[in-house]
Amino acid sequence: MGSGGSPGRLRAGQRGIHGLAAVLLALVFLLVPTPVLAADSALLIDIQGPIGPAVESYVVRGLEEAGARGASAVILRIDTPGGLDQSTRGIIKAILASDRPVIGFVAPSGARAASAGAYILMACHVAAMAPGTTVGSATPVQLGGGMPQQQPPSPQTPQQGAEPPDGDAPGDGESDAAGDGGTVGARGTPPTLQDKIVNDARAYMRGLADLRGRPADEAERFVSEATNLTAAEALARGLVDMIAGSVREVLVKSSGLEVDVDGTKTVLKTDLMDVETFAPTWRDRFLGLITNPNIAYLLLMVGLYGLVLEATNPGILVAGITGATCLIVGLYALHLLPLNYAGLALMALGVALMVTEAFVPAFGALGIGGAVCFALGSIFLIDTDMPGFEISPILIGTVSLATAAIFVLVLTFAARAWRQPVVSGVHEMIGAPARVIAWSGDTGEVSARGEVWAATGETGLTPGTALEIRAVRGLTLVVARAGAHPALKTEEGTHA
Repeated sequence: MGSGGSPGRLRAGQRGIHGLAAVLLALVFLLVPTPVLAADSALLIDIQGPIGPAVESYVVRGLEEAGARGASAVILRIDTPGGLDQSTRGIIKAILASDRPVIGFVAPSGARAASAGAYILMACHVAAMAPGTTVGSATPVQLGGGMPQQQPPSPQTPQQGAEPPDGDAPGDGESDAAGDGGTVGARGTPPTLQDKIVNDARAYMRGLADLRGRPADEAERFVSEATNLTAAEALARGLVDMIAGSVREVLVKSSGLEVDVDGTKTVLKTDLMDVETFAPTWRDRFLGLITNPNIAYLLLMVGLYGLVLEATNPGILVAGITGATCLIVGLYALHLLPLNYAGLALMALGVALMVTEAFVPAFGALGIGGAVCFALGSIFLIDTDMPGFEISPILIGTVSLATAAIFVLVLTFAARAWRQPVVSGVHEMIGAPARVIAWSGDTGEVSARGEVWAATGETGLTPGTALEIRAVRGLTLVVARAGAHPALKTEEGTHA
C-alpha cells in the first residue's frame, strides 16, 4: 500500500502552513505596541528650574530615548536660572554625542537661559528663543566663595574680564563651572585662581560657539562681562538662529538649515514633524524631590533624631527604622549635591554631643553645644551659591530653635524631678504604715505598700495589728505598734 499522499499535495500543504504562519506573525507585529516614533517626529524635552542631578538624568535619558524611538530630532525647551557644573557638563556631553539634531528653544515668553542654560543653548545644533526671553549671565560662581567683586586692574595686567584693544577676548584654559552671573572674582580668592576659573569658563563657551558656527567673541561675553541679551539682541549678534513663538514655529523655521550632526552635514526637514513630549518618570520626580537641599536637610534631620530616639528608648523600632531610612536617603541626596564635609562633620559632632547629653547628663552644656554645632554645620553643609541649591536660612533657624526648645524642655523636667522628694525606695519606707499578716514571738510577716515583707518587732502582736515601719535592714522591716510613740525618721541602722 502507498502512503496515500502525492508530493504535489504535500508541497501545497506546506505552503499553506507557511502562509498561515506569516499571517499570524504579521498580526503579532500589528497588535503589539512599539515605542518607535515615525521618522518625521521630534521628541520634546523640558528643562525647567535649577539644573541638578535630577534634570541631568532626565535629559540624558531623553536623548537616549530619542535614538531608541527613532525620533528625527530633539527639542530642548529651556527655562532655567542656572545649575551645577557637573550636571551641566553631563547634559552638554550628551548633546554633543547625540546622533540626532538637538534644537535648543528658550521658552515660553518670560523664560531665561541664564548661566548653565546659556552653555546648553550654545551646545545645541539649532538655537531659538521666544519673544520676551533672555540668555546670558554665565560668569562662574566659585563654590564656597563669598560675594563676587570686581578686582582692580594692576599696571602690568589688564583688568580681568576686560577686552583687549582689538576686541579679541582671551580664551585660554578649559571651563570648570557653569555658575550664575556676577563679576569676576570672589572675596578672599587669589587673583591667579580667579584667572583660571574665568579663563576656563571662557574657553568652554568659545569652544561650544565655534563648534556650532556662532561668533565665539560674542558668546564669550556671557562669561567675561556677564552680559544678558534679549531674543532680538541675541539674534542680531548671531548667537541664536531664530525667534519663534512656539515649538511648531521653531520646526517650520528650522527646516532647510544645514547642521553638523556627529560629523555629518545634514539638512533639516522639520516643518512637517509631529511632536511628542518626553515626560519625566517617577524616579526623575523622586530624585528631583530629594536633591532639593531643603528636603535633603530635613531627611537628614529626621534620620538623626529618629536614631537618637531609638538609642535613648530601645525597642521602639519604628523610630529606628524610619530614622535609618531617612538618613540613608538624605545622605544619598547630599552625595549628589556639592557637599561641604566640614559642615557635615560639625553636624555629626553636634549629634554626638546631644546623644552624650542623653546618657551623661551635664545640665544642658553638651546638649546646647551640640545644637550650636548642628546649626553651624547646617549653614556650611551645601557648598555653593547657586540659586535653588542653598538651604533656606529660615529652615535652619527653625530647626535650630526647635532643637534648643526641646533641650530646654528636657532640662526643665529634669530639674523638677531632681527637686522632688524621694517617692520610692528604702528611704520612703521609713514611717510608712504596715499590718500584721502572721506573727510568732518577735518576728513575722507584714503587708506594706501592697507587698509582703519579713518583719521584726515587739512580741504579742496579732494578725491585723496596725504597725509603723521604723527601719529597713536588708529585706526585713523593723516595726512597732502604730501610735505607740513618734516614728523615728532616721536612717540609723538602715541599709539596702
